[in-house]
Amino acid sequence: MSTAIEKTMSDPKHAHEHEHEHELDAAGQPKSEEIGDVIGAGSYTAEEEKQVLRKIDLTILPLMCLVFFMQYLDKQSLSYAAIFGLLKDLNLTSVQYSWCSSIFYVGQLVAEYPFIYLMSKLPLTKFVGITVIIWGVVCMCLAAPQNFAGFAAVRFLLGFTEGAVSPAFVTITSIWYQKNEHATRTALWVTMNGAAQVIGCLLMYGIGKNPSLTIQPWRVMFIVCGALTAFSGVLFFFLMPNGPKNAWFLNAREKEVLSLRMAKDREGGDKTSFSVRQLKESLLDVKTWFVFSFGVLVTMQSPVLTFASLVINTIGYDKYQTMLYTSPSGAAQILLLWIGVFGCWLFPRNRTAVVLVLIIPPIIGNVLLLKLSVDAGWGLIAASWLASCITAVMSPLLSLTASNVKGNTKRSVVSAVFFIGYCAGCIASPQLWTEKPRYFNGVVTALVTWCLLFVVVSAYWFVCKRDNMKRDQAASNGGQSDDLDHVVLDKNGLPITDLTDKEDSNFRYSW
Repeated sequence: MSTAIEKTMSDPKHAHEHEHEHELDAAGQPKSEEIGDVIGAGSYTAEEEKQVLRKIDLTILPLMCLVFFMQYLDKQSLSYAAIFGLLKDLNLTSVQYSWCSSIFYVGQLVAEYPFIYLMSKLPLTKFVGITVIIWGVVCMCLAAPQNFAGFAAVRFLLGFTEGAVSPAFVTITSIWYQKNEHATRTALWVTMNGAAQVIGCLLMYGIGKNPSLTIQPWRVMFIVCGALTAFSGVLFFFLMPNGPKNAWFLNAREKEVLSLRMAKDREGGDKTSFSVRQLKESLLDVKTWFVFSFGVLVTMQSPVLTFASLVINTIGYDKYQTMLYTSPSGAAQILLLWIGVFGCWLFPRNRTAVVLVLIIPPIIGNVLLLKLSVDAGWGLIAASWLASCITAVMSPLLSLTASNVKGNTKRSVVSAVFFIGYCAGCIASPQLWTEKPRYFNGVVTALVTWCLLFVVVSAYWFVCKRDNMKRDQAASNGGQSDDLDHVVLDKNGLPITDLTDKEDSNFRYSW
């Protein structure tokens, strides 16, 4: 049997309190041991559930999409700044420019370690809102540096302050939505990557065309992005509820319906206790390290997003044409992303197969970047669009991460492990993109890592399917598999309410 270290889980009085009412956890959801009673005692109509889901979609999703849009706009703005004078004004070499890209992710990587703890211990959405506001202020400071050292230092701080957003969003998605809804909702906020690419190019084009600016256009771009980010952080802080219990946009009956539907999905909500037991399980679970490899392999190609505009610029197009011709790459990302979502709708139990199909277009794009001559013109431009279609693969991988991890602390740890891998890939890969205009080493690395990702995703499919078969077989025999306990107790012999996916014998992995 597992042992809990949290004081809140070891207090004997909880076993006898509220015998005739349904207790809610910190997020307003029924506690695990009462889920069966709640579902048996309460019910709701399909229309009520539809109404609640509509309200969540109209409140939670827009806030997540806004913040995610600003995050990718900030990331993409570096490539736009490079075209509009950043390299010349700060006297940056190719290697220094690559480090300006890498050091952002060094900041994110450093931030992950304290954020693993803080996202489990503090009210999640308030914590994220504060970090977004700070990140907006730091982004505006990017307009101030006059040399590489100053700019790199601010880029590090920018990455550090952005470190909470993506892992937290995986957790928030799993709190508000059932597992079968994760793929679509994750895709909606990941779509903001492509949208930021399109709008960012047009915004930089407009700023660059303004003849009345008193400072360089790239400095104005950072100020605008930072101000918009800080504003989105304020909105997120005040409007994003910390959990279903605090959902200001739902009435009492709708909160009850939400609790019931999430209870059926066997989720425990957004608790604020950190479990060392779950931390240890996370680090020993092979699926955690699959998720880490997803993060590394899917981002080793990410420099193409930053360097695509430089590729277009160096083959003979001016800075304004470069912005216009780079913009469609965002639309290509969105198109392929939603082809993937449609695939998940058609094959809801085969998300890994959808990922394998989505890997093919960027492989084709990188092959074309490698083989086409520098005077291919629109051929190279179209190749850069295909090679940029990274988020289409990331979306279903993120949704699988949200669906396949149970337990508050374990969910936070696994999400953070994904983004540690993500940051590691983003730190290393820009160092290979230093040879204009072909960036041979970077393109070859992208091809190799796409192929490795194909193999790893296939292995993940096998492991998840194998574990489900073991659980199904144990259930059909009226027993349980060797590594599962029907009731997990703490050191005082009381049931642990925040079970992980390994501890819950009724949990089934998505693949």
